[in-house]
Amino acid sequence: MTIFEIINKKGIKTRLTKERWTHIRKKHPEVEEWESIKETLEKPDKILEDDFNESIKYFYKFYKHSKKPKRYLCVVINYLNGTGYVLTAYATKNIKW
Repeated sequence: MTIFEIINKKGIKTRLTKERWTHIRKKHPEVEEWESIKETLEKPDKILEDDFNESIKYFYKFYKHSKKPKRYLCVVINYLNGTGYVLTAYATKNIKW
């Protein structure tokens, strides 16, 4: 089941499935709402590529009004057959790399 499907900043259809949202809520409870994942994909501050797997991308967005010390949201996308799939999302203090 798909929670949302959008066209991300790179112009590629991207999905968040219920299974991945369940994973994110369990492993990364600091990600409180899926809307922030959607916003990060649509308006990222930075997009980075994985050094070892070109189908993996990292979308980062800074949330300046967050009261938490980890104010960047990182959304990890895997591209498969021209579609992006959210693997996970988590809060972090800094952009990696």
